Amino acid sequence: MSARAQTVRLNPSQYRVLAGLARKRGMSEYAMLARVVEAGFLAMLHGTDREADLAAMAREIGAMSERLAEAERVLDRALFTACAAYAYARHAALGTRKPDEVIAAEARAAFERQRSLALEFEP
Repeated sequence: MSARAQTVRLNPSQYRVLAGLARKRGMSEYAMLARVVEAGFLAMLHGTDREADLAAMAREIGAMSERLAEAERVLDRALFTACAAYAYARHAALGTRKPDEVIAAEARAAFERQRSLALEFEP
């Protein structure tokens, strides 16, 4: 194979895109084809724009981290609500006459126990 240009066959939709790009840039279709081939070689050799890809991945990981932190806060609130509901229901069922502060302290203690049990399971 020589270094001279070889025949490149494009399907009709590829040709329309190539011709459109050439018109937009004020280039000949041949010059545009050379640019597309060069960009293709660079992409094959070096991958696509790695810095842009890494930046996009970093942004997405940051967004996922924020959503995960928000989900953790919601789960903590749900766990505390469940512990408080249990504590108040237990005292109501037993007919105890403890003040709200005592029941709330028991609910907080139950929440902390359940939270620490959940965190122990981390692989």
